[in-house]
Amino acid sequence: MIEIRNLHKTFGNNYVLRGINLKINTGESVAIIGKSGCGKSVLLKHIVGLLNPDEGEVIIDGITINKVNKKEVYKVRRKFGFLFQGAALFDSMNVYENVSLPLIENNYGLSKKEVEKIVREKLELVGLPNVFNLKPAELSGGMKKRVALARALVTNPEYILYDEPTTGLDPIMSDAIDELIKNLNEKLKVTSIIVTHDMFSVKNTAERIAMIHEGKIYFTGTPQEFLESKDSVIENFIKRTGFLINE
Repeated sequence: MIEIRNLHKTFGNNYVLRGINLKINTGESVAIIGKSGCGKSVLLKHIVGLLNPDEGEVIIDGITINKVNKKEVYKVRRKFGFLFQGAALFDSMNVYENVSLPLIENNYGLSKKEVEKIVREKLELVGLPNVFNLKPAELSGGMKKRVALARALVTNPEYILYDEPTTGLDPIMSDAIDELIKNLNEKLKVTSIIVTHDMFSVKNTAERIAMIHEGKIYFTGTPQEFLESKDSVIENFIKRTGFLINE
């Protein structure tokens, strides 16, 4: 379980997080939404210990990661897979090298055969069994996202963080990525946190929504409860996304 208590973060004069409180239960799929610049990605970086809060706590399975040493933080991070917004593949590496990197860099003590077997399994899981030797420049946008997702899965994480998983994709490929996320949630029973502004993706993938507004959690509930809300802030957000309630 992830528990965030009274989280505050400023960057210079920019007060981004103003007391975030949120619980994410084991096995749950939660979408974190809000307008651009509201602090969604900043919150993700706090969850994995890439940023330290000015005030408050981030507790992962009972460990307050902003109050332990670096060695303990690295140990907690092994529980996470992270799909970065732009896929963040290394151009100089082929698909196999990109996907296997977390296993090699974090010294899991696996043989070359074992690493290759795991990489093949994860690429098959995301529907790309035959791209081992391709470079990122040879992949479509959707394929890059899938390879990046295979890399996020390669260590068998308990938690997967998705930072804008459908950004830059056409509607057909966005639907395919949403379906993949949903299938992985059901198949692997992982805890998923999806940061997005895409309400279509939220409706397709999330069991619960947490909306950030003015630096705090403004709403938590199911996608249906969110879409049926008569709150003016929520209604304006939905209108700005171009999402139609009857979609």
